[in-house]
Amino acid sequence: MRALMIQGTGSNVGKSLLVAGLCRAALRRGISVAPFKPQNMSNNAAVTEDGGEIGRAQALQALACGRAPHTDMNPVLLKPETDRGAQVIVQGRRLSTVQARDYAALKPNLLAPVLESFERLRKSADLVIVEGAGSPAEVNLRAHDIANMGFARAADVPVVLVGDIDRGGVIAQIVGTKVVLDPADAGQIIGFLVNRFRGDPSLFDDGYTLIEQQTGWRGFGVVPYFADAARLPAEDALDLRRTAEDGPLKIAVPVLSRIANFDDLDPLKQESQVTLTMIGPGQAIPGDTDLIILPGTKSTCADLAWLRAQGWDIDIQAHVRRGGYVLGICGGYQMLGTMIHDPEGLEGRAGDTPGLGLLDVVTTMQADKRLSRVKAVHAATGAPMSGYEIHIGTTTGEARCHPFAYVNGEPEGALSSDGRILGSYLHGMFADDAFRSAFLRQLGAASSMLNYGNAVESTLDSLADHLEAHCDVGGLLATAR
Repeated sequence: MRALMIQGTGSNVGKSLLVAGLCRAALRRGISVAPFKPQNMSNNAAVTEDGGEIGRAQALQALACGRAPHTDMNPVLLKPETDRGAQVIVQGRRLSTVQARDYAALKPNLLAPVLESFERLRKSADLVIVEGAGSPAEVNLRAHDIANMGFARAADVPVVLVGDIDRGGVIAQIVGTKVVLDPADAGQIIGFLVNRFRGDPSLFDDGYTLIEQQTGWRGFGVVPYFADAARLPAEDALDLRRTAEDGPLKIAVPVLSRIANFDDLDPLKQESQVTLTMIGPGQAIPGDTDLIILPGTKSTCADLAWLRAQGWDIDIQAHVRRGGYVLGICGGYQMLGTMIHDPEGLEGRAGDTPGLGLLDVVTTMQADKRLSRVKAVHAATGAPMSGYEIHIGTTTGEARCHPFAYVNGEPEGALSSDGRILGSYLHGMFADDAFRSAFLRQLGAASSMLNYGNAVESTLDSLADHLEAHCDVGGLLATAR
């Protein structure tokens, strides 16, 4: 029952992808392997088979391991609701919503459930590959840390530090991290990786040697940029690309300030008949758009105000007048209604917020969160579909008489009378090939017959091949203890 931890010199240096690739490489070597991330911060969550929620990256890593996602793989998940506050999920269930300053006081109580989940997971596998969060160099956050060195020291897990050369300054990233670390924390690190190299790796030989000399750590390789990463579900909003593919069907997605579960869009990005454009702040929604998708959000009312501040409500109304389609998913569905009631102030100040008025439905926020994996039937086409629900709030109204889908024979979601405004709570629907094909045909676009699940599996295999070719995978796995 061995473990190895991958930490980074900063956020978004490629830790999640490297862990997924190492998990798949270990699996292909016949090793029973599981992923683990003590603390994650993301509004992109997955629903697990044991009825909880974890970060989307850990669900992908579980797939790389050939395992079903489980809440023990990510025992603490922080879901930002404002710039200074986040919902705290512990072992898959909501614990509370706290401000950043108050979370520091909560952290000492979280190490116990983190270690509990880790020990359970470790007993189920030969190897656990752990992912850190942010950077251990953030020494101002070291007290009661559960994400990086605090966990590594408590569980006695060896650490490999990853630097991102694509950002520049990778020598300072890695050497500087050792300089600021407490010597005991630095002693937990047994080596480093240089990630996202572009060009001829031999040009970095001197830099690589300098890092080894300055740190005394073993180098495990220089990993070139992996272009196919875009074919895997993204977790970080920084990974959202503005435009994908170049097909005749034009889909626009306003990027909300608290956008959540945006991996809903990943299968559409890979359809050759689709041009999917992410609309950033201050940008207008193009007039030739065929479909607008209002995505999920962690804060429906706040993001509805954000949407209006960008002028997107005006663009959406003009799009509807031109006969365009609008699909709202989860929080986006709630925005399409006439009113959002929040009597308990679950999303901020208690009160009512007018919706966009495009669907005759009303949403009432409630404290109980719905978490479930779902199999459904698309009402308009009869196509089978699967997905998951992860939301607070109940939606009612006349438009529910025209459902988007049926779940166990019961209506789900809503449609306008002309069928052009659609709302649903089902995340992940476009990963279902049969539904995606049927939906695109409704909009006049032919499906590429993409098998999305096979494409993700193939990309994970390619990622493992990539790591095997460019770093010492055997050496990395052998360092686990």
